[in-house]
Amino acid sequence: MALHLLQNITDAPIIELDTIDSTNNYAMRLIDADTAQPGLTITAREQTQGKGQRGRTWQDNAGQSLLMSIIVEPVHSLERQFLFNVAATVAITEVLQKKCENCDIRIKWPNDIIVNDKKAGGVLIENVIRGNRWAYSIIGLGLNVLQEDMPAALPYATSLYLENRQSFDIRMLRLDLRTDILKNLYNGDDETLMRHYNQYLYRRGQLQRFSDELTEWEALINGVNVEGQLVVQLTDGSMQRYTHGSVSWQW
Repeated sequence: MALHLLQNITDAPIIELDTIDSTNNYAMRLIDADTAQPGLTITAREQTQGKGQRGRTWQDNAGQSLLMSIIVEPVHSLERQFLFNVAATVAITEVLQKKCENCDIRIKWPNDIIVNDKKAGGVLIENVIRGNRWAYSIIGLGLNVLQEDMPAALPYATSLYLENRQSFDIRMLRLDLRTDILKNLYNGDDETLMRHYNQYLYRRGQLQRFSDELTEWEALINGVNVEGQLVVQLTDGSMQRYTHGSVSWQW
């Protein structure tokens, strides 16, 4: 994409809200009303119905989390939609690694942001299909930034402040993340982004415990393919591919 077109997308409005049910829901309403444009971004200090993966909720404290949804037009075929996730999570990881030099920033398959072995955030991408056309995607990001403690019920959750003892300016951090996400989406090289995704992949080359409704087992994490499948090696030496939602990750 030409630089001036990317600049137009980056210059799209940023809507700043105090409280909203969910920034992704707000973005979806704009799309339904035909008032959306590529790069249009919705942010909020607080969400009352924040959304996570597979119907889960995303909890946040007012003013302490970075909450953002970016409306984009697809640049891939629907079969390669995982590359949108790759572009976003790699951008987030690289920005945070630069800002938190003493932290270890990773991507937990498929789209959780891990800081020092704990979850600090996640990405939720929702697609809008009109007829047989992939019209829009909404890239939602929730990131714990300023929390000084986390609920006891979430022992594997953390914030940037807890891991780095640094109080980030959420607005400036948001602008940096938005800029790099859009650059990766519209100007990034897919092969390079996939390579970086796998370089940042959490617990790559290590044994990880998984479960389904019937059993638990261990497998060596090998990498993630362009379809978004996690490629692992079982203890008997055989290779297996997991689709998101087919197995559960055991912390």
